[in-house]
Amino acid sequence: MSARATPYPKIELHVHLEATVQPETLLELARRNGETLPADTVEGLRELFQFRDFDHFIEIWILTTNCMRHEADFRQVVVDYAAEAKRHGAVYLEAIFSPIERTWRGVSWDEILSGYCDGAQEARELHGVEVRLTPDITRSAPLDDALTLVRHAARYRDRGIVAVGLGGEEALYPPEPFAPAFRAAREEGLGSVPHAGEVVGPASIRGALDALGPDRIRHGIRAVEDPGLLRELADRGLVLDVTPVSNVRTGAVRSLEEHPLPELVRAGVRCSVSTDDPVMFATDLTGEYQAAEALGLDPRSLFEAALGGALCDEATRTRLEEVGAAFAWNGG
Repeated sequence: MSARATPYPKIELHVHLEATVQPETLLELARRNGETLPADTVEGLRELFQFRDFDHFIEIWILTTNCMRHEADFRQVVVDYAAEAKRHGAVYLEAIFSPIERTWRGVSWDEILSGYCDGAQEARELHGVEVRLTPDITRSAPLDDALTLVRHAARYRDRGIVAVGLGGEEALYPPEPFAPAFRAAREEGLGSVPHAGEVVGPASIRGALDALGPDRIRHGIRAVEDPGLLRELADRGLVLDVTPVSNVRTGAVRSLEEHPLPELVRAGVRCSVSTDDPVMFATDLTGEYQAAEALGLDPRSLFEAALGGALCDEATRTRLEEVGAAFAWNGG
């Protein structure tokens, strides 16, 4: 998808930086770091990137992340995506990255975290896009690694890390065992933004609510299967980060027309819209917003919901409120 950018401002709260790497950049990273890829041209990589199924997605994820080894690599990924997101009207991003697997391959925590944080600063300076960072705990990781992530992430709070997430294979690893890590994150002043309720039903969302003290839920779309849970989400004002095209790509939703986003909103649940894995799922921020519009949602409500869920400082929130207030949403 390469949609023509819509003019209104956008806030994106759910994008995996590892899945924003374009084929051109991947080839550059591989050559720089001596990594062998299945194709040695941009055209070949672009063909390889064409989404086939979830197993193929994981294959592309692994070969991409294996090429990311140094501070400059992580920095570049943030700056490049900020430029792309700005093209689609983004003014604020909360970007996800998964550091634990990189440390398993010998990359140091500080190399990873300083690279991403440097990238966030450079993105602001070069592109005027505010970027905050939310490292994911990998569900397959032991609790000790999760606690190590929290400890290192807390040292970078003043450089743009605002929360800790939980990502990976939802069907295999429930949220509850990670409660100590999220308790530690809260003690360090970090937010909680776990993935839940994408491929697993309401029990996954309930587990995240009860065990992880979430500030937002990433996905959460399976809440429509439980009216009581829907009411609770609405009453709490908890924002769900919804990714329509991604949900169709992964098979979590059979078609865009059947996506539960309108039902969630009708139930009073606040929903933001994001790309999730844009390059790997052949989508972009404009396309996701247009998908939401096709489902009957209006862009201003999406902007306001995302602003309500953003984990930024008050000065940034005020600036974003001013951006929203200044835009002629109704063309007037």
